[in-house]
Formats: sequence, structure tokens, C-alpha cells
Amino acid sequence: MECRTCCGPNARPVEEEPHGGAAGGSGIRRRYLLSGALLLTGWWLLYRSLAPFSRWLTYDVFSLAPGTRFASAVQFFLFDTPKVLLLLTLVVFGVGVVRSYFTPDRARRILAGKREAAGNVFAGLLGIVTPFCSCSAVPMFIGFVTAGVPLGVTFSFLISAPMVNEVALVLLFGLFGWKIAALYLGTGLAVAMVAGWAIGRLGMEKHVESWVYMAGGTAEGGAAEGSISPDGRLRYGYDAVRDIVGKVWVYVVLGIAVGAGIHGYVPENFMASFMGSGAWWSVPLAVLIGIPMYSNAAGIIPVVEALLAKGAALGTVLAFMMSVIALSLPEMIILRKVLKVRLIATFAGVVGFGILAVGYLFNLVL
Repeated sequence: MECRTCCGPNARPVEEEPHGGAAGGSGIRRRYLLSGALLLTGWWLLYRSLAPFSRWLTYDVFSLAPGTRFASAVQFFLFDTPKVLLLLTLVVFGVGVVRSYFTPDRARRILAGKREAAGNVFAGLLGIVTPFCSCSAVPMFIGFVTAGVPLGVTFSFLISAPMVNEVALVLLFGLFGWKIAALYLGTGLAVAMVAGWAIGRLGMEKHVESWVYMAGGTAEGGAAEGSISPDGRLRYGYDAVRDIVGKVWVYVVLGIAVGAGIHGYVPENFMASFMGSGAWWSVPLAVLIGIPMYSNAAGIIPVVEALLAKGAALGTVLAFMMSVIALSLPEMIILRKVLKVRLIATFAGVVGFGILAVGYLFNLVL
């Protein structure tokens, strides 16, 4: 489960520092922009050279026989590992800068007092850009409830934040193109909004632990809400890269290793029969397999790539990925601190039904 810079000992606000006057600030800004342009150019050149470099390593340096399963798996690993890490670094930096404008406190103020239907929409959209991770599920929930945010709106946010993951969105765009990325964005937001609305209609406030309504906790972390200079926002992006990529790169490599094994050794006909669109049970089975998995979005995307390449249906794979991200068993355990079992079961059931609907819908139309 992906842990961001929203909480924990590494969380820290970015404060504006004196730059020695306007001239000094302008000079620092120019250095940041110049270094950013050079880094982006280097990033693009590296990204473009990955395919020939992976082939050179696999067949010339390691002298593996072309066409063998092992060679195919090795080339997949050598190509995808730097590709995913490069994409991850770029998106985490960009999202880090964006997040300097959005804090949990600001999100609560936006949502508090909204009409419920509009609140579900705002909550789903805010969940994309607001810092969230499993370890902050409890303080975020308490903060929303004590701020007067309706329960259904709170759940729309809690579902959207991990499910419509900006890292997964950009990686999907880089690996599969804008259509699949847009499908993921649209369906994930729809599930979050509709599920939150449904939970709100059930009137399950009594199934929140009673102490939550008396708590005054707040979710801490994120960027400082005061004035942040452009340099400070860039530093926030650099810090996000250091913190997030430093934490998740192991999961990325493990996910790519699993994907490489699937790519090289799993027969196409087996994967098509197991996760194809023909078997009615493939979507619920994929969801059940994804629930107990403990992974972050960056680690699961290479597995998704390998499954699709082996003939798995898009709807089934999308349902699998959403269940890993949005119905993680560890997150359910954490939420038990603030929710009673019946509300957790309702939450899992409503979200699970939405994910199943997404899987069946895309298997039907694609």
C-alpha cells in the first residue's frame, strides 16, 4: 500500500524562506527552471533509449537466445524497470508541486457544508490530488466527521483518494495511452461518487465508533497553508520524489519481476481462459484475488501490463487493479479503529459491487 508524504515522521510543511530580496529570489528561480529543463531533457533522452538498451543488454551483453521464454522475461524486466521508475519520478515530482496547493485541512473546509450530492462529486475530485495513504485513513476520517462532512461524502473521498491514484493514472497513460487512462479515471471516480452516495443514503452514522464524534483530531501533513514561493513548491516536488520513490521502488521492482515472469512463462491461452471476458466468474475471482494483496499502484501496474499482453480482458484486469488499490485488507483493518464491522462490510460490499460493474461493463463493450 502506497504511503505518501501526508503523514508520519517524514511529513513536513514547506515554508517560504528568505531569498535576500527580489533579485536573489529571481536568480534562484532561474536556476530551478534551468536545472528543471536540463533534467527534463535528460529524462526524455533516457526514456527514448530504453527499448534499444534493453535489447542490447539481453541479446548482446548477456547473449541470451532470441525467442526463448527466459530471454523474453529478462528483456521485459530490463525494459520496464527503468521505464516505470522514470515515469514514477516524473509524475511524483509534478504531483508533489500540485499538492503544495492542497492540504487535508483545506479539503475538509471545501467539503464541509456542501450539499450531499455536490459533496460526493467534490470529494471524488479532491481525492485525486489530496495526500492520502492507509496510515492516514483514521485521522482523515476523524477530521472529516468532526468538521461536519456527511458520512457518504467522507466515503467518496476515502474511496477516490486511493482508487483514482495519480501515479497509476500517469503510468497507465505512459504504458497504454490516454484511452485506458481515461477509462480508469472515469470509472474510478464513478465508483467513488456512487458508492459514497449509496452509503450516505443508508444512514449508517450509528455504525461509526462513538468516540469519533467526540474527537477533535485532524489529519496533519501536506504543504503549509501559508504563502509558498515558487521555489518552495519546486522543493516540495523534489522532496516528494525523494520520499515516495525512495519508499516504493522495491515494490515497483517486485511488481515488474512478477510481470516479467507472467510475460515470459505464462501461456497466452491459459491467461485468456483464466481472466478473459468469456468466463462469467473471471471478474469476481479477480476482485477476490486482489483484496488480500498488499501493494501500491506503482507496483501493480507492471503486473497489469503483463496480464493484458497475455490476453487477459481489460475489464477483468481493471477490476483486479481497483480491488488491490481500493479494497486492500490492511486498509480495512486500519479503518476498524473508527468503523464498526457492519459499516466496513457495507463499504466493502458497495465498492466491490461498483468494481464488479466496471469489470463486466468493459468486458461487454470492449
